[in-house]
Amino acid sequence: MSTLRLEDLRQYSDTLRTRQGEALNVRFVEPRDTDELQHYFRSLSTRSRYNRFFGAISELPKGLLHDFLQVGERERFTIVATMMVDGFETIVAEARYAFHAETATLEFGLSVDDRWHGHGIATALLKNLECRAAALGAEHIFGDTLRSNETMVSLARKSGFAFVNHPDDWKLVRFDKEITVAPKNIPCASWRLAALSRQADSPSASA
Repeated sequence: MSTLRLEDLRQYSDTLRTRQGEALNVRFVEPRDTDELQHYFRSLSTRSRYNRFFGAISELPKGLLHDFLQVGERERFTIVATMMVDGFETIVAEARYAFHAETATLEFGLSVDDRWHGHGIATALLKNLECRAAALGAEHIFGDTLRSNETMVSLARKSGFAFVNHPDDWKLVRFDKEITVAPKNIPCASWRLAALSRQADSPSASA
């Protein structure tokens, strides 16, 4: 996946379901999402933005917005979760993740629109991230959050993450989980395409 071409991005999209059964499309961010992505962050509550970025911001600074729109650069990726709302594709959640090949780990951060809390979106998105991490070859997935962010702490705990002290900031806590996605399940497009690619590289493996 680190050799993604822009014209191929959509094949890595997944359709998930909310707790109520509504379709949730998870895909890589695209240049056309610039205004919608900025609108999404502006619409978050002050607390949600603070929890996401560990600081007070009202919108994505130009440099950070540019970084969010760069998919695959320096093994960093941004995905958005969208739903059809009043006939329009609307971003209801996002996640940014980075693959660290030297440690075989994937680091991530995510947020969900305040109006869509309680729909199981964060849980579904986190499971999808685990699958994407496995496809990249990660052996662990981890994130950092404020100790005061009870929502994220609860989500990580329920999702099977273990907690450790953050190495650099006492206000933060780190949660980590070993990747145990079973290949036979192939639960997301990223895993399926990675598996097919590996079979093509080693045809004897499937003989």
